[in-house]
Amino acid sequence: MDSIIHMNYVSLILVFFISTAMATSIGINYGQIADNLPPPEKVVTLVKSMGATRVKLYDADPHVLKAFANSGVEFIVSLGNEYLSDMKDPAKAQAWVKTNVQAYLPATKITCIAVGNEVLTFNNTALSGSLLPAMENVYAALVGMNLDKQVSVTTAHSVAILETSYPPSSGAFRRDLVSCVTQVVDFHCKTGSPFLINAYPYFAYKADPKQVQLDFVLFQPNQGIVDPVTNLHYDNMLFAQIDAVHSALASIGYKNVCVQISETGWPSKGDADELGATPDNARKYNCNLIKLVSQKKGTPLKPNSNLNIYVFALFNENLKPGPMSERNYGLFKPDGTPSYPLGFDGINASVSTNSSSGRSPSTGGGSSTPTSWSPQDGSSSPGYMSITSNSGRVLFCWKSWILQLHIIVGSILLLFSQL
Repeated sequence: MDSIIHMNYVSLILVFFISTAMATSIGINYGQIADNLPPPEKVVTLVKSMGATRVKLYDADPHVLKAFANSGVEFIVSLGNEYLSDMKDPAKAQAWVKTNVQAYLPATKITCIAVGNEVLTFNNTALSGSLLPAMENVYAALVGMNLDKQVSVTTAHSVAILETSYPPSSGAFRRDLVSCVTQVVDFHCKTGSPFLINAYPYFAYKADPKQVQLDFVLFQPNQGIVDPVTNLHYDNMLFAQIDAVHSALASIGYKNVCVQISETGWPSKGDADELGATPDNARKYNCNLIKLVSQKKGTPLKPNSNLNIYVFALFNENLKPGPMSERNYGLFKPDGTPSYPLGFDGINASVSTNSSSGRSPSTGGGSSTPTSWSPQDGSSSPGYMSITSNSGRVLFCWKSWILQLHIIVGSILLLFSQL
């Protein structure tokens, strides 16, 4: 009888740990500023091979949304900056939602609409003034279609909206943006949507490699920093950035807003002056990030908060403007093979550059696209502002899961030895 109890106990442990590990998933940004990417039908296979369950688009590409129908993958679709002025008209907002969201539900799991990208750091008064009305009208359109319970409305900000970020407890928004940010955050609180931040520690290292420790930005072992106000210890820059955002939100009266990282990544190649843009550093950043978040730990300030982080990006995009690094953030090359070892194999020969979708680059893109997004030179995401002198589910890594599985098996064997 005792043996049966022990056997059942072991089975429960096995089921619990495996289900916990498998529940973890990858969030990925799918940009399309390229002329050599595989068609979306092939990308479905690639995304599933990664174990990804969340994808963020920079538009509402019908080819992609149709291809992912009935795949179970959740989508954030985006409304480009150039459409914000139009969305101030409720009728146009309703038409956009009907065409780009309602038409694909429920087969394609669209769960969020990102209205604009890094709008407030373009320092464009007209654009900034259109942001909140656009968000409100898009949300009103969802309410009118009874979709507001399944589709949220948000916008993604550059970490450059912060005026101070070090130490994290001193996080504060730029004084000229406080009014706009407060209105947007109030919208989030009323509608229950997340506050999105694009955070790139890479920019901090690139701007001041002598002052910014590489191990600190790559999640490698290091002494870290201690916030003198909270006495919290930080061993990586991304978590310090996230908590600086939390502190900034608290400083304007919002302590419990859900913060998600809509973009973060590291380039595998760059120009001669882009220090740190190497395959090895990109591998360390992304795999360490994946491993860290798979542990389901929050930041030092918010240890119980779920880290919903979207890696940038799925593919290298050969038509993106700017420095070489802009075209080399992809986890995968256009042929579907990994840009560097990350623990999954891609889709190899099933995708080739000859099977390009053939669509114009204007059908999608990344954070620096020249068409459906306003152009930028990277300076709007300078990284950890005070350290530099200028400037949907958690992720899952197969290697991390294998490590967890080894621990599980070891625990089971130990229990069996005691039977």
